[in-house]
Amino acid sequence: MQQLISFTTDYTRYILKGGVKFYAWMASLAVLMVGMMYVFYLQNTDGLIVTGMTSQIHDGLYFANLVFLVGVAAGAVTIVFPAYAYHHEGMHKVAVLGEMLAITAVIMVMMFVFAHMGRPDRLWHMVPPWGIYSFSSMLGWDVMVLNGYLILNAICGFYYLWCKYTGNPINQKWFLPVVYLAIVWALSIHTVTAFLISTMPSRPMWHHSMMPIRFISTAFAAGPALIILVFLIIRKNTKFWIDDSAINLLSTIVTWCLGIAIFLTMSEVVVELYARTEHANGLYYLMFGLHGLTKLVPWFWTSVILMIGSFLFLIFPAYRLNYKVLPILCVTTFAGIWIEKGMGLIVPGFIPTPIGEVTEYYPSFVEVLLTIGIWAFGFFILTILLKGAIGILLGDIKYGGSKAVATK
Repeated sequence: MQQLISFTTDYTRYILKGGVKFYAWMASLAVLMVGMMYVFYLQNTDGLIVTGMTSQIHDGLYFANLVFLVGVAAGAVTIVFPAYAYHHEGMHKVAVLGEMLAITAVIMVMMFVFAHMGRPDRLWHMVPPWGIYSFSSMLGWDVMVLNGYLILNAICGFYYLWCKYTGNPINQKWFLPVVYLAIVWALSIHTVTAFLISTMPSRPMWHHSMMPIRFISTAFAAGPALIILVFLIIRKNTKFWIDDSAINLLSTIVTWCLGIAIFLTMSEVVVELYARTEHANGLYYLMFGLHGLTKLVPWFWTSVILMIGSFLFLIFPAYRLNYKVLPILCVTTFAGIWIEKGMGLIVPGFIPTPIGEVTEYYPSFVEVLLTIGIWAFGFFILTILLKGAIGILLGDIKYGGSKAVATK
Protein backbone atom coordinates (compact mmCIF):
# COMPACT_ATOMS: atom_id res chain seq x y z
CA MET A 1 0.00 0.00 0.00
CA GLN A 2 2.87 2.36 0.80
CA GLN A 3 4.30 1.84 -2.69
CA LEU A 4 0.91 2.49 -4.28
CA ILE A 5 0.48 5.75 -2.37
CA SER A 6 4.03 6.75 -3.29
CA PHE A 7 3.42 5.89 -6.96
CA THR A 8 0.25 8.01 -7.07
CA THR A 9 1.88 10.92 -5.26
CA ASP A 10 5.06 10.95 -7.35
CA TYR A 11 3.12 10.51 -10.60
CA THR A 12 0.77 13.38 -9.77
CA ARG A 13 3.59 15.67 -8.60
CA TYR A 14 5.51 15.04 -11.82
CA ILE A 15 2.66 15.72 -14.24
CA LEU A 16 1.73 18.96 -12.47
CA LYS A 17 5.13 20.47 -13.18
CA GLY A 18 6.02 21.91 -16.55
CA GLY A 19 7.07 24.88 -18.59
CA VAL A 20 5.12 27.67 -20.26
CA LYS A 21 4.28 25.57 -23.32
CA PHE A 22 2.88 22.78 -21.16
CA TYR A 23 0.63 25.07 -19.11
CA ALA A 24 -0.53 26.96 -22.23
CA TRP A 25 -1.40 23.65 -23.92
CA MET A 26 -3.33 22.33 -20.94
CA ALA A 27 -5.13 25.66 -20.41
CA SER A 28 -6.23 25.74 -24.06
CA LEU A 29 -7.64 22.24 -23.75
CA ALA A 30 -9.39 23.19 -20.50
CA VAL A 31 -11.15 26.12 -22.22
CA LEU A 32 -12.49 23.80 -24.92
CA MET A 33 -13.61 21.35 -22.25
CA VAL A 34 -15.60 24.10 -20.52
CA GLY A 35 -17.33 24.78 -23.85
CA MET A 36 -18.04 21.06 -24.14
CA MET A 37 -19.72 20.99 -20.72
CA TYR A 38 -21.86 24.01 -21.64
CA VAL A 39 -23.25 22.51 -24.86
CA PHE A 40 -23.65 19.13 -23.15
CA TYR A 41 -25.83 20.94 -20.61
CA LEU A 42 -27.87 22.44 -23.47
CA GLN A 43 -28.27 19.05 -25.08
CA ASN A 44 -29.45 17.46 -21.85
CA THR A 45 -31.92 20.24 -21.03
CA ASP A 46 -33.37 20.87 -24.50
CA GLY A 47 -32.86 17.39 -25.92
CA LEU A 48 -31.30 16.18 -29.18
CA ILE A 49 -33.40 18.76 -31.03
CA VAL A 50 -30.37 21.09 -30.65
CA THR A 51 -28.35 18.76 -32.90
CA GLY A 52 -28.64 18.38 -36.65
CA MET A 53 -29.91 14.82 -36.33
CA THR A 54 -33.46 13.91 -37.32
CA SER A 55 -35.73 10.88 -37.41
CA GLN A 56 -34.35 10.11 -40.87
CA ILE A 57 -30.67 10.55 -39.89
CA HIS A 58 -30.21 9.60 -36.26
CA ASP A 59 -26.43 8.93 -36.36
CA GLY A 60 -24.33 12.01 -37.02
CA LEU A 61 -21.06 13.59 -35.95
CA TYR A 62 -20.99 11.79 -32.59
CA PHE A 63 -21.32 8.34 -34.09
CA ALA A 64 -18.87 9.20 -36.87
CA ASN A 65 -16.19 10.07 -34.31
CA LEU A 66 -17.05 6.99 -32.27
CA VAL A 67 -16.41 4.75 -35.28
CA PHE A 68 -13.19 6.56 -36.16
CA LEU A 69 -11.75 6.50 -32.64
CA VAL A 70 -12.33 2.77 -32.30
CA GLY A 71 -9.86 2.49 -35.17
CA VAL A 72 -7.39 4.78 -33.43
CA ALA A 73 -7.61 2.58 -30.34
CA ALA A 74 -7.09 -0.57 -32.40
CA GLY A 75 -4.18 1.09 -34.23
CA ALA A 76 -2.11 1.00 -31.04
CA VAL A 77 -1.55 -2.69 -31.71
CA THR A 78 0.85 -1.68 -34.49
CA ILE A 79 3.30 -0.81 -31.71
CA VAL A 80 2.57 -3.62 -29.27
CA PHE A 81 2.60 -6.46 -31.82
CA PRO A 82 6.09 -5.78 -33.29
CA ALA A 83 7.40 -5.10 -29.79
CA TYR A 84 6.35 -8.41 -28.23
CA ALA A 85 5.81 -10.79 -31.16
CA TYR A 86 8.91 -9.81 -33.16
CA HIS A 87 10.99 -8.32 -30.32
CA HIS A 88 11.54 -5.06 -32.20
CA GLU A 89 13.86 -3.14 -29.89
CA GLY A 90 12.77 0.33 -30.96
CA MET A 91 9.10 -0.56 -30.56
CA HIS A 92 9.62 -2.31 -27.24
CA LYS A 93 10.95 0.90 -25.70
CA VAL A 94 7.73 2.75 -26.58
CA ALA A 95 5.12 -0.02 -26.38
CA VAL A 96 3.71 1.38 -23.15
CA LEU A 97 3.12 4.73 -24.89
CA GLY A 98 0.95 2.96 -27.45
CA GLU A 99 -1.06 1.44 -24.63
CA MET A 100 -1.58 4.91 -23.15
CA LEU A 101 -2.94 6.06 -26.52
CA ALA A 102 -5.28 3.06 -26.66
CA ILE A 103 -6.61 3.85 -23.17
CA THR A 104 -7.24 7.46 -24.18
CA ALA A 105 -8.98 6.54 -27.45
CA VAL A 106 -11.35 4.12 -25.71
CA ILE A 107 -12.23 6.74 -23.08
CA MET A 108 -13.08 9.15 -25.91
CA VAL A 109 -15.21 6.48 -27.59
CA MET A 110 -17.18 6.04 -24.37
CA MET A 111 -17.73 9.79 -24.16
CA PHE A 112 -19.09 9.83 -27.70
CA VAL A 113 -21.40 6.92 -26.82
CA PHE A 114 -22.55 8.97 -23.85
CA ALA A 115 -23.15 12.05 -26.04
CA HIS A 116 -24.90 9.98 -28.71
CA MET A 117 -27.37 8.48 -26.22
CA GLY A 118 -28.79 11.93 -25.49
CA ARG A 119 -29.32 11.73 -21.72
CA PRO A 120 -27.14 10.51 -18.82
CA ASP A 121 -29.99 8.48 -17.30
CA ARG A 122 -29.97 6.25 -20.39
CA LEU A 123 -26.54 4.91 -19.56
CA TRP A 124 -28.02 1.92 -17.71
CA HIS A 125 -29.29 0.64 -21.07
CA MET A 126 -25.69 -0.37 -21.83
CA VAL A 127 -25.37 -2.50 -18.67
CA PRO A 128 -25.87 -6.24 -19.28
CA PRO A 129 -28.11 -8.09 -18.83
CA TRP A 130 -30.71 -5.45 -17.90
CA GLY A 131 -30.09 -2.78 -20.51
CA ILE A 132 -31.90 -2.90 -23.84
CA TYR A 133 -28.57 -2.32 -25.62
CA SER A 134 -26.62 -5.05 -23.83
CA PHE A 135 -26.69 -8.57 -25.33
CA SER A 136 -29.57 -7.87 -27.70
CA SER A 137 -27.84 -5.05 -29.58
CA MET A 138 -24.62 -4.92 -31.56
CA LEU A 139 -23.94 -1.54 -29.91
CA GLY A 140 -24.04 -3.30 -26.54
CA TRP A 141 -21.52 -5.88 -27.73
CA ASP A 142 -19.36 -3.06 -29.09
CA VAL A 143 -19.32 -1.29 -25.73
CA MET A 144 -18.49 -4.56 -23.95
CA VAL A 145 -15.49 -5.39 -26.13
CA LEU A 146 -14.28 -1.79 -25.84
CA ASN A 147 -14.43 -1.98 -22.06
CA GLY A 148 -12.50 -5.24 -22.22
CA TYR A 149 -9.84 -3.63 -24.41
CA LEU A 150 -9.62 -0.68 -22.01
CA ILE A 151 -9.09 -2.99 -19.03
CA LEU A 152 -6.45 -5.08 -20.84
CA ASN A 153 -4.43 -2.03 -21.88
CA ALA A 154 -4.73 -0.47 -18.43
CA ILE A 155 -3.44 -3.67 -16.83
CA CYS A 156 -0.54 -4.07 -19.28
CA GLY A 157 0.43 -0.39 -19.36
CA PHE A 158 0.27 0.45 -15.69
CA TYR A 159 1.75 -2.87 -14.54
CA TYR A 160 4.75 -2.23 -16.81
CA LEU A 161 5.12 1.30 -15.41
CA TRP A 162 4.70 -0.03 -11.86
CA CYS A 163 7.57 -2.47 -12.36
CA LYS A 164 9.75 0.28 -13.81
CA TYR A 165 8.85 2.56 -10.91
CA THR A 166 9.57 0.03 -8.16
CA GLY A 167 12.48 -1.67 -9.92
CA ASN A 168 10.80 -5.08 -9.70
CA PRO A 169 11.09 -7.61 -12.56
CA ILE A 170 8.06 -8.14 -14.80
CA ASN A 171 6.21 -11.42 -14.17
CA GLN A 172 6.34 -12.75 -17.74
CA LYS A 173 4.18 -15.81 -16.92
CA TRP A 174 0.98 -13.81 -16.79
CA PHE A 175 2.06 -10.50 -18.38
CA LEU A 176 2.83 -11.83 -21.87
CA PRO A 177 -0.44 -13.84 -22.18
CA VAL A 178 -2.38 -10.69 -21.28
CA VAL A 179 -0.39 -8.69 -23.86
CA TYR A 180 -1.14 -11.27 -26.58
CA LEU A 181 -4.80 -11.32 -25.57
CA ALA A 182 -4.89 -7.52 -25.92
CA ILE A 183 -3.37 -7.82 -29.41
CA VAL A 184 -6.11 -10.21 -30.53
CA TRP A 185 -8.73 -8.13 -28.74
CA ALA A 186 -7.66 -5.06 -30.74
CA LEU A 187 -8.89 -6.74 -33.92
CA SER A 188 -12.18 -7.65 -32.26
CA ILE A 189 -13.13 -4.12 -31.26
CA HIS A 190 -13.08 -2.78 -34.80
CA THR A 191 -14.61 -5.93 -36.24
CA VAL A 192 -17.59 -5.64 -33.89
CA THR A 193 -17.87 -1.92 -34.72
CA ALA A 194 -17.99 -2.84 -38.41
CA PHE A 195 -20.68 -5.43 -37.65
CA LEU A 196 -22.58 -2.70 -35.84
CA ILE A 197 -23.37 -0.98 -39.12
CA SER A 198 -22.89 -3.76 -41.70
CA THR A 199 -25.62 -5.98 -40.21
CA MET A 200 -28.38 -3.61 -41.34
CA PRO A 201 -29.86 -4.94 -44.62
CA SER A 202 -32.02 -1.84 -44.97
CA ARG A 203 -28.85 0.26 -45.39
CA PRO A 204 -27.37 -0.93 -48.73
CA MET A 205 -24.26 1.28 -48.46
CA TRP A 206 -23.18 -0.56 -45.30
CA HIS A 207 -24.56 -4.02 -45.94
CA HIS A 208 -21.56 -5.92 -47.27
CA SER A 209 -18.99 -8.29 -45.80
CA MET A 210 -16.03 -6.12 -46.82
CA MET A 211 -16.80 -3.61 -44.05
CA PRO A 212 -14.73 -5.25 -41.27
CA ILE A 213 -11.55 -5.49 -43.37
CA ARG A 214 -12.03 -1.90 -44.53
CA PHE A 215 -12.30 -0.81 -40.92
CA ILE A 216 -9.16 -2.68 -39.88
CA SER A 217 -7.08 -1.39 -42.81
CA THR A 218 -8.05 2.24 -42.11
CA ALA A 219 -7.46 1.70 -38.39
CA PHE A 220 -3.90 0.54 -39.08
CA ALA A 221 -3.32 3.65 -41.17
CA ALA A 222 -4.95 6.38 -39.05
CA GLY A 223 -3.82 5.01 -35.67
CA PRO A 224 -0.10 4.81 -36.52
CA ALA A 225 -0.31 8.19 -38.28
CA LEU A 226 -1.41 9.79 -35.01
CA ILE A 227 1.19 7.81 -33.07
CA ILE A 228 3.97 9.08 -35.37
CA LEU A 229 2.87 12.65 -34.73
CA VAL A 230 2.86 12.04 -30.97
CA PHE A 231 6.30 10.41 -31.12
CA LEU A 232 7.82 13.30 -33.08
CA ILE A 233 6.38 15.79 -30.59
CA ILE A 234 7.82 13.75 -27.71
CA ARG A 235 11.26 13.66 -29.37
CA LYS A 236 11.23 17.40 -29.82
CA ASN A 237 9.89 18.43 -26.41
CA THR A 238 11.26 15.86 -23.95
CA LYS A 239 14.50 14.07 -23.13
CA PHE A 240 12.94 10.74 -24.09
CA TRP A 241 14.39 9.61 -27.42
CA ILE A 242 12.30 7.43 -29.73
CA ASP A 243 14.38 5.43 -32.21
CA ASP A 244 14.13 6.16 -35.92
CA SER A 245 13.52 2.44 -36.46
CA ALA A 246 10.20 2.64 -34.60
CA ILE A 247 9.00 5.67 -36.55
CA ASN A 248 10.14 4.19 -39.88
CA LEU A 249 8.30 0.92 -39.22
CA LEU A 250 5.13 2.81 -38.32
CA SER A 251 5.36 4.94 -41.46
CA THR A 252 5.69 1.76 -43.55
CA ILE A 253 2.60 0.31 -41.87
CA VAL A 254 0.70 3.54 -42.56
CA THR A 255 1.74 3.47 -46.23
CA TRP A 256 0.58 -0.02 -47.11
CA CYS A 257 -2.51 -0.09 -44.93
CA LEU A 258 -3.55 3.21 -46.51
CA GLY A 259 -2.97 1.66 -49.94
CA ILE A 260 -5.17 -1.32 -49.03
CA ALA A 261 -7.88 1.02 -47.72
CA ILE A 262 -7.85 3.03 -50.97
CA PHE A 263 -8.04 -0.17 -53.04
CA LEU A 264 -11.03 -1.44 -51.06
CA THR A 265 -12.80 1.91 -51.36
CA MET A 266 -12.23 2.09 -55.12
CA SER A 267 -13.41 -1.52 -55.50
CA GLU A 268 -16.65 -0.63 -53.76
CA VAL A 269 -17.12 2.38 -56.02
CA VAL A 270 -16.72 0.25 -59.16
CA VAL A 271 -19.01 -2.53 -57.94
CA GLU A 272 -21.76 -0.20 -56.76
CA LEU A 273 -21.77 2.33 -59.62
CA TYR A 274 -21.18 -0.01 -62.55
CA ALA A 275 -24.70 -1.43 -62.31
CA ARG A 276 -26.08 1.83 -60.81
CA THR A 277 -29.13 0.28 -59.15
CA GLU A 278 -31.18 2.06 -56.49
CA HIS A 279 -28.96 0.39 -53.86
CA ALA A 280 -26.09 2.62 -54.98
CA ASN A 281 -27.96 5.86 -54.27
CA GLY A 282 -26.17 6.45 -50.95
CA LEU A 283 -22.75 6.26 -52.57
CA TYR A 284 -23.94 8.24 -55.60
CA TYR A 285 -25.20 10.98 -53.27
CA LEU A 286 -21.84 11.04 -51.51
CA MET A 287 -19.87 11.33 -54.75
CA PHE A 288 -22.09 13.47 -56.97
CA GLY A 289 -25.16 14.53 -55.00
CA LEU A 290 -28.77 13.42 -55.33
CA HIS A 291 -31.80 15.48 -56.34
CA GLY A 292 -29.77 18.67 -56.07
CA LEU A 293 -28.52 17.92 -52.56
CA THR A 294 -24.71 18.05 -52.49
CA LYS A 295 -23.53 19.01 -48.98
CA LEU A 296 -21.34 15.93 -48.56
CA VAL A 297 -19.83 15.93 -52.06
CA PRO A 298 -16.92 18.26 -51.12
CA TRP A 299 -16.19 16.08 -48.09
CA PHE A 300 -15.86 12.96 -50.24
CA TRP A 301 -13.55 14.45 -52.84
CA THR A 302 -11.44 16.14 -50.15
CA SER A 303 -11.00 12.74 -48.52
CA VAL A 304 -10.05 11.13 -51.83
CA ILE A 305 -7.46 13.83 -52.57
CA LEU A 306 -5.96 13.64 -49.07
CA MET A 307 -5.76 9.83 -48.99
CA ILE A 308 -4.46 9.27 -52.52
CA GLY A 309 -2.11 12.26 -52.32
CA SER A 310 -0.67 11.01 -49.02
CA PHE A 311 -0.20 7.51 -50.41
CA LEU A 312 1.58 8.72 -53.53
CA PHE A 313 4.11 10.60 -51.39
CA LEU A 314 4.48 7.90 -48.73
CA ILE A 315 5.46 5.16 -51.18
CA PHE A 316 8.69 7.04 -51.88
CA PRO A 317 11.29 6.62 -49.10
CA ALA A 318 12.65 10.10 -49.80
CA TYR A 319 9.40 11.55 -48.41
CA ARG A 320 8.46 8.77 -45.96
CA LEU A 321 11.81 8.93 -44.17
CA ASN A 322 12.00 12.73 -44.20
CA TYR A 323 10.90 13.81 -40.72
CA LYS A 324 10.04 17.30 -41.95
CA VAL A 325 7.63 16.00 -44.59
CA LEU A 326 6.35 12.95 -42.70
CA PRO A 327 4.29 14.93 -40.14
CA ILE A 328 2.42 16.68 -42.97
CA LEU A 329 1.65 13.34 -44.63
CA CYS A 330 0.49 11.89 -41.32
CA VAL A 331 -1.88 14.83 -40.80
CA THR A 332 -3.34 14.50 -44.31
CA THR A 333 -3.70 10.72 -43.88
CA PHE A 334 -5.38 11.13 -40.51
CA ALA A 335 -7.75 13.83 -41.83
CA GLY A 336 -8.59 11.88 -44.99
CA ILE A 337 -9.50 8.73 -43.07
CA TRP A 338 -11.47 10.74 -40.50
CA ILE A 339 -13.62 12.13 -43.32
CA GLU A 340 -13.90 8.75 -45.08
CA LYS A 341 -14.92 6.85 -41.93
CA GLY A 342 -16.93 9.67 -40.45
CA MET A 343 -18.99 11.97 -42.61
CA GLY A 344 -18.23 9.91 -45.72
CA LEU A 345 -19.47 6.59 -44.35
CA ILE A 346 -21.97 7.10 -41.55
CA VAL A 347 -24.19 9.87 -42.93
CA PRO A 348 -24.64 8.61 -46.55
CA GLY A 349 -25.82 5.28 -45.14
CA PHE A 350 -29.06 7.07 -44.20
CA ILE A 351 -29.53 8.82 -47.56
CA PRO A 352 -31.96 7.89 -48.96
CA THR A 353 -33.96 6.21 -46.19
CA PRO A 354 -35.34 2.67 -46.65
CA ILE A 355 -38.63 4.22 -47.85
CA GLY A 356 -36.89 6.53 -50.33
CA GLU A 357 -36.85 9.83 -48.41
CA VAL A 358 -33.90 12.08 -49.19
CA THR A 359 -32.97 14.29 -46.23
CA GLU A 360 -29.63 15.99 -45.71
CA TYR A 361 -27.76 16.28 -42.45
CA TYR A 362 -25.22 18.80 -41.26
CA PRO A 363 -23.90 19.05 -37.69
CA SER A 364 -25.12 21.91 -35.53
CA PHE A 365 -22.97 24.24 -33.40
CA VAL A 366 -23.76 22.09 -30.34
CA GLU A 367 -22.48 18.94 -32.05
CA VAL A 368 -19.34 20.63 -33.35
CA LEU A 369 -18.39 22.21 -30.02
CA LEU A 370 -19.20 19.04 -28.05
CA THR A 371 -17.07 17.02 -30.47
CA ILE A 372 -14.15 19.46 -30.24
CA GLY A 373 -14.47 19.39 -26.45
CA ILE A 374 -14.33 15.60 -26.31
CA TRP A 375 -11.23 15.62 -28.50
CA ALA A 376 -9.73 18.25 -26.18
CA PHE A 377 -10.53 16.07 -23.18
CA GLY A 378 -8.88 13.13 -24.93
CA PHE A 379 -5.68 15.08 -25.59
CA PHE A 380 -5.79 16.32 -21.98
CA ILE A 381 -5.88 12.73 -20.69
CA LEU A 382 -3.28 11.61 -23.25
CA THR A 383 -0.90 14.36 -22.18
CA ILE A 384 -1.20 13.33 -18.54
CA LEU A 385 -0.70 9.63 -19.30
CA LEU A 386 2.22 10.16 -21.66
CA LYS A 387 4.00 12.66 -19.44
CA GLY A 388 3.84 10.39 -16.42
CA ALA A 389 4.87 7.34 -18.46
CA ILE A 390 7.85 9.18 -19.94
CA GLY A 391 8.87 10.33 -16.46
CA ILE A 392 8.98 6.72 -15.27
CA LEU A 393 10.79 5.48 -18.39
CA LEU A 394 13.43 8.22 -17.96
CA GLY A 395 13.87 7.36 -14.29
CA ASP A 396 12.68 10.78 -13.15
CA ILE A 397 9.92 9.04 -11.21
CA LYS A 398 11.07 6.08 -9.16
CA TYR A 399 10.25 4.58 -5.81
CA GLY A 400 12.25 6.16 -3.02
CA GLY A 401 14.00 8.65 -5.28
CA SER A 402 11.66 10.66 -7.51
CA LYS A 403 13.51 13.60 -8.99
CA ALA A 404 10.25 15.18 -10.24
CA VAL A 405 11.97 16.69 -13.27
CA ALA A 406 9.42 18.26 -15.56
CA THR A 407 9.26 18.01 -19.32
CA LYS A 408 8.66 21.07 -21.40
